[in-house]
Amino acid sequence: PGDIGKWLPNGTLKIIDRKKHIFKLAQGEYIAPEKIENIYIRSEPVSQLYVHGDSLQSCLVGIVVPDPEVMPAWAKKKGFEASYGDLCKNKEVKKAIMEDMVRLGKASGLHSFEQVKDIYIHSEMFSIQNGLLTPTLKAKRPELREFFKEKIEQLYANISM
Repeated sequence: PGDIGKWLPNGTLKIIDRKKHIFKLAQGEYIAPEKIENIYIRSEPVSQLYVHGDSLQSCLVGIVVPDPEVMPAWAKKKGFEASYGDLCKNKEVKKAIMEDMVRLGKASGLHSFEQVKDIYIHSEMFSIQNGLLTPTLKAKRPELREFFKEKIEQLYANISM
């Protein structure tokens, strides 16, 4: 109990996701956020992320922390040159990161409702110190939701415009 699994052809059970994190969107599609995060995290500039949605919303949004070591060079290849802090505030850089995430999502077979429709770029890592990670470095989802509540509301407000 508490896990959602799938029997593999070789007879072993693969745990796909922790059940407690699964939620429904407004139209009733089930979302397993960690499955989506595990795909998006492969995006080169992305270091940490949190995918959010709930039953009042028809789509997903994301909070993304770019990798301070990697993202500036990645952005430079795309023609953006600035400090990490400034790049994190740049709308075009945000768009480029989101496009890369969505591209990976498509390649991995995510449905369109499983893709984020907007993201907020946060320049500070989730950590045990700031209360957003567990001692085993897992994301604390309720705390992330609370911490980024205003940003999440802004993302949804922009989408529905």
